[in-house]
Amino acid sequence: MADDNSKAAAYWKANLRLITGCLIVWALVSYGCAILLRPLLAGIPVGGTDLGFWFAQQGSILAFIGLIFFYAWKMNRLDKKFGLGE
Repeated sequence: MADDNSKAAAYWKANLRLITGCLIVWALVSYGCAILLRPLLAGIPVGGTDLGFWFAQQGSILAFIGLIFFYAWKMNRLDKKFGLGE
C-alpha cells in the first residue's frame, strides 16, 4: 500500500512538472512574444507583416496546438513509465 502511495505521488509530481512547463511556454508565447516583445519583433518581416503581429495572430495559435500534441505525447510516455498505459 505504501509503495502504491509513493508511486502515485511520483506520478502526480511528474504530471505537475509537465503542466507547469507547458504553462510557462504558453505564458512566454502568448504574453512574451505577442504582447511584451511585440515592439522588438516589429522590424522582422514574416509573410507580409511583422513578426510581433504574426505571433499575436498566428504564432500563438500554432504554439498552443503544438503544446497540446506535446502534452499528449509526454503524458502517454509518463503513463507507460508508471504502468498506467491503455
